[in-house]
Amino acid sequence: MFDSLMQFFKGLSAEGDDATLFSDGDYRIAAAALLVHLVSVDGVVDDAEQKALRIILKSRYELSDDETDALIDIARERDNEAVDLYNFTSVLKRNLDEDGRAQIIEMMWELVLADGYIHEFEDNLVWRVAELLGVSRRDRIRLRKSVQALQVDQ
Repeated sequence: MFDSLMQFFKGLSAEGDDATLFSDGDYRIAAAALLVHLVSVDGVVDDAEQKALRIILKSRYELSDDETDALIDIARERDNEAVDLYNFTSVLKRNLDEDGRAQIIEMMWELVLADGYIHEFEDNLVWRVAELLGVSRRDRIRLRKSVQALQVDQ
């Protein structure tokens, strides 16, 4: 009985670690939730997009593999609970400056272009998020072209 009680407390502390690492107002959760939503918006979640999601989050936020997994898990949960995009974009708008918000759009384009194809639903989602974040049409298009050019060079 004592062992099962210890396991229970260990489980609670492990959940607490994720919560401590990513608090409710953490803009990284909002950004990750938008990216998780973007991966599935066209109805097809392929390996290239899943891999790109992990790489983007891990490199942009300098996370370990375990931290990246935890962030994606939390983001999926928040995306499943969400009724709209405003909850995520409002957190980003409060916490990030203009350049930071543009970087979110850049991350979205990196994810959209991971499979080599821009689906109309993906394009529409990036447009809506850019509007909510106050990223101009010109900057949104410039970021897409910049990401496309980098992918061609690779």
